[in-house]
Amino acid sequence: MKIADQLVDSSFSAIINAPIEKINIPEWVFNLSENEYQDCSPAHISAAKTIGADGRRMSINVEVIGGSLMVQHYQEEVSEPDHLILTSFSDVFTPTGRVLLHVKWELTVKAISNTQCEFTNHVTSHATEGLIQSLERQGIPFEVFRSQRQPNSIYHNRMETPLFAASIEKAALSGHWVGLFPQRDVASVK
Repeated sequence: MKIADQLVDSSFSAIINAPIEKINIPEWVFNLSENEYQDCSPAHISAAKTIGADGRRMSINVEVIGGSLMVQHYQEEVSEPDHLILTSFSDVFTPTGRVLLHVKWELTVKAISNTQCEFTNHVTSHATEGLIQSLERQGIPFEVFRSQRQPNSIYHNRMETPLFAASIEKAALSGHWVGLFPQRDVASVK
């Protein structure tokens, strides 16, 4: 699927009060319960995990951003304890139909002391050709769509980032990284 123009580039950070050695972002993402996911934003509806046909872990997230229901099918691209990159062709359900966005979700932590880390939640999204064609059929200029989408996505990221950090901190301090999936070397499954 061809990816078109960028819609959103949003990055926010928060402090995690735990040493970096106790943090494992992939294990947190792939073991986050539905209730924990919902606690990280009122826009979060549901979360689940599975394994894709190519053997990579997937996180399926359902949320509402800017009044549009989104179903994200995040596949792991980079998977290290302090760095996780997930990509998704996400379904967005709008009043005029279903379209796809390409979303890249990057989560990182870096030590700022022996007992604290900085967590960064970075999300970028791009239109797909199908979305561009849908906008053209409706007579909606891409810039108008982008200007309406950006504030909602940026607001969502800003609000969920400190709650994600708190959830990661709780998991790190409890030592609770009980995995439903074995940790994989992502490069070996591509």
